[in-house]
Amino acid sequence: MVHTMIHLAERFPQLAQNGCDPKLEVYLPDNMTEMGRDDHKRPCLLVCPGGGYRRVSQREGEPIALHFLPHGYNVFVLWYSVSPNRFPTQLREVAAAMELIYEYAEAWHCDTDKIAIMGFSAGGHLAAHYSNAYHWPEVREMFPESKPVQASLLCYPVITADPKHAHLASFQRLLGKEELTQEEQLRYSCNKLVTAQTPPTFLWHTRRDQVVPVMNALLYGQALAEQDVSFAMHIYPEGVHGLATVDAVTNNELSPAAALAVDWLEAARKWLSFTL
Repeated sequence: MVHTMIHLAERFPQLAQNGCDPKLEVYLPDNMTEMGRDDHKRPCLLVCPGGGYRRVSQREGEPIALHFLPHGYNVFVLWYSVSPNRFPTQLREVAAAMELIYEYAEAWHCDTDKIAIMGFSAGGHLAAHYSNAYHWPEVREMFPESKPVQASLLCYPVITADPKHAHLASFQRLLGKEELTQEEQLRYSCNKLVTAQTPPTFLWHTRRDQVVPVMNALLYGQALAEQDVSFAMHIYPEGVHGLATVDAVTNNELSPAAALAVDWLEAARKWLSFTL
């Protein structure tokens, strides 16, 4: 296996504004040449951990990568910039990660027709935002040929900026303001951005999430249904916010009821193999 950390601003100096140092952690399974797989190309998974745009969670980085590597995925974990760095910094960093995947597709054995983005909590907002807004002017200003993804996986995601259901702290940190205008609520609510071109999406959440209400996933699912976009949704009855891999690796305590949500990993892998 190849494992390396790439400082994106060294490759794209324009990302170094305000002292930003976004990093792309690369996990590549070995192609077994003795089995004639020298040129075998793999689907790719770009992971955006959560953290409320305040930090980037370790629990949703390496543990996630190590779950998907054995199933034949090249995995890339994006350690993106957080507050006090504001929109569109994070979207541009996702675009930069995509540029790098395309640039090294041959060396890294990447199938660029099979790239999925996965996000957790605020990272779920970033993943859903990029899925729908990769071509926004703020992104194309820096990356004129910014690339779409072919699938999205959103794990207990922050979706809506509507105060009724929002994790407001995420939007306050992303935008640097306490209150959003109605126009801003619409522009940064990912469910309001869904179109028929939105990629197929896998969603999971828990009914008991007290940090990011389950309505976030439900609103995104409703928007996908209204646009006839393929999606799968799993709502588990119990479990706190931030379950990650739903095991002892990423949880100090785990109730038997919450442990049911561990099924999301197998469900996501099956969905990806069907979708990509």
